[in-house]
Amino acid sequence: MLEFDLLYDQASCTLHCSILRAKGLKPMDFNGLADPYVKLHLLPGACKANKLKTKTQRNTLNPVWNEDLTYSGITDDDITHKVLRIAVCDEDKLSHNEFIGEIRVPLRRLKPSQKKHFNICLERQVPLASPSSMSAALRGISCYLKELEQAEQGPGLLEERGRILLSLSYSSRRRGLLVGIVRCAHLAAMDVNGYSDPYVKTYLRPDVDKKSKHKTCVKKKTLNPEFNEVNRQGSEMEVDWGQGWERGPHGECGWPCPQEFFYEMELSTLATKTLEVTVWDYDIGKSNDFIGGVSLGPGARGEARKHWCDCLQQPDTALERWHTLTSELPPAAGTLPSA
Repeated sequence: MLEFDLLYDQASCTLHCSILRAKGLKPMDFNGLADPYVKLHLLPGACKANKLKTKTQRNTLNPVWNEDLTYSGITDDDITHKVLRIAVCDEDKLSHNEFIGEIRVPLRRLKPSQKKHFNICLERQVPLASPSSMSAALRGISCYLKELEQAEQGPGLLEERGRILLSLSYSSRRRGLLVGIVRCAHLAAMDVNGYSDPYVKTYLRPDVDKKSKHKTCVKKKTLNPEFNEVNRQGSEMEVDWGQGWERGPHGECGWPCPQEFFYEMELSTLATKTLEVTVWDYDIGKSNDFIGGVSLGPGARGEARKHWCDCLQQPDTALERWHTLTSELPPAAGTLPSA
């Protein structure tokens, strides 16, 4: 049995997962006990970027965690279509970690701002059909999860690489678009230390003169960077573009650093454009790694298209929305820009 609470905070776009305790786990070690921990994934699109994990409880079949794990950037669309997989595993320092059991909770069972309590029996792994798959599963939980994630994602789905919170505002006074890079959450780790050194680039397409590229500062050793460092006044965001911005030799920035970019353009012209937002991992002495991207515009789908249209229809209003970063940009966005 696994006991846990789930709470979807619609206002802050967060999913709070409180992992409480488990009872009567299967013995996994020679001493008749186990070293259990809990791992969370969001399906479809499970990857390291959206994996959360508790601490390991040693030598027990009745572990108590009382840990709160939080997903940021969760949208109503996620609640409608995503499933939370909660897997209990046994940590083994000498070999692969072993799978004990799992629970899957469709997020549509949750109601906004209402905590839901669960106390459910763990399900065992479903046997895999082919001998090769069986042997892979026996090598441990890592192989099992990898094969299962690939099957559930399917060939048509892009790998999720994290979330980004963007602010869009069309200024009728300045006649242009203000793009605010607020923060990222659950980014994919690109470095051997398990982190990334992320920065964000924006590009407004089509751009014949190639003058619409902007990029933020580099945030060191983090998968949840905060970029929102520019003060706002009222509903219209104002930034002093000409003074005080400093960038170090390795891309890091001094205070203050612009994380809002201005594109001077008539509203009618902007309606034909596509905003391309990409997140990169900064590397010294070699090419920077692409983490993920999203495109907003008339050719986008879902929340990306809605955010763009709402911005054009509600000038002088800063609209913040979360977006999913994927391993590729939609075809409508064109080719990937250089880092």
